[in-house]
Amino acid sequence: MGLTPEYIEGQTPLDDDEQEGLLITTITTRGELDEFEQLNIEEAIIWSLRRSFKLEDVFTESFIITLHIKMYGNVWQWAGEFRKSNKNIGVDKFEISVELNKLLNDTIYWIENKVFEPDEIAIRFKHRLVSIHCFPNGNGRHSRLIADIIIEKIFKLKVFSWGANNLTHASEARKKYIHALRAADRGNYKLLLEFARS
Repeated sequence: MGLTPEYIEGQTPLDDDEQEGLLITTITTRGELDEFEQLNIEEAIIWSLRRSFKLEDVFTESFIITLHIKMYGNVWQWAGEFRKSNKNIGVDKFEISVELNKLLNDTIYWIENKVFEPDEIAIRFKHRLVSIHCFPNGNGRHSRLIADIIIEKIFKLKVFSWGANNLTHASEARKKYIHALRAADRGNYKLLLEFARS
């Protein structure tokens, strides 16, 4: 494959075998890859907007996988497949399913028992999901879309603005986002909650 991606802070490098899963062989630059991924993601957003989701629809391993396929299935052969290698972030590859199911059950409990406000439930879910890092790539965008689905479809509130910027490119907004994620890693969700609504 001719693609030699350049990674910015917070992005997870792909292994050679993962890069071989690129379905569009004419892609040679990171810009082209971002463009094709964005087109696929927009299709996934339209798909999600046209559906109504119940609690029991969203908080399943099947939904997590399906959404990743909807977002990346036209670009990556491995879309929707849990990663088979360990990365610079995330749980051990053998613990993905276990940790994901813990998160799904925890979140249902938070909602049913009103443990946190709606924004915080969606943001805590997003943060833990990206920390598990289920897939070889696209985990940040995937977790943000799920947070939007949770806040809009489950809680009937406005979707998050995520700094009103494209977070896949190096920018001030991305720096703030990464800083907020690192604070959340330490248990402080305030910055991530603020960023999500900025």
